[in-house]
Amino acid sequence: MENKTKIRVLLVEDEEHIAKNLKLNLDLEGYVTDWISNGQDAIKEFNEKKYDIVILDIMLPGMDGLTVCENIRLTDGGKTPIMFLSAKSMAEDRVKGLKKGGDDYLVKPFNLEEFLLRVQILLKRFSQEKNIEHFTTYQFGENHINFESYEANTINGKIVLTKKEILLLKLLIENKNEVVSRERIFQTVWGYSVYPSTRTIDNFILNFRKYFEKDPKKPVYFQSIRGVGYKFTEE
Repeated sequence: MENKTKIRVLLVEDEEHIAKNLKLNLDLEGYVTDWISNGQDAIKEFNEKKYDIVILDIMLPGMDGLTVCENIRLTDGGKTPIMFLSAKSMAEDRVKGLKKGGDDYLVKPFNLEEFLLRVQILLKRFSQEKNIEHFTTYQFGENHINFESYEANTINGKIVLTKKEILLLKLLIENKNEVVSRERIFQTVWGYSVYPSTRTIDNFILNFRKYFEKDPKKPVYFQSIRGVGYKFTEE
């Protein structure tokens, strides 16, 4: 369980009654919460202080939450979890928010208990990601991965990996020779805001085999365990 007394929350919400209720409950959970009511001040506050999570309403006066999110992502490199709050419930609105850099999207009105649980889950997921960043490079066989630059020198040439590929590789490598469940992969790589199909993970594993295996049809490193999960195994 994380030490919540050290966790700082930036709450950006222009509806005062909602903001006061959320701040009260976040504070009762042990978080340190700063409330800002507009986008411009939110960006200034984020740049001046260190926050562990941002809870961001989309419909704000002046600068909307999507633009605020884009500005934050320009400076933090995706290291701070962002949860969108919005009255817009259409799938395309949710997708747009996630594409702009959000990590979760909660539709108003929402259940307070679910809100607090999602905050906890986001913090846990990002904490897990930080914990697996203790190594910056890794070599197996004729393959060498740089987790900071996202570059890999593989048996099939030099490639640049995506963020999700890097996160999945780190997760599998950190749990070398152990099966990692689909649920854990969903939580660590995608989070609970997006629910990819099992086929999505299969496609990532197939790509890893193309990148790193001598014979993708006879994989040595990347195994799919039917009905259970996935495993990285070294020779």
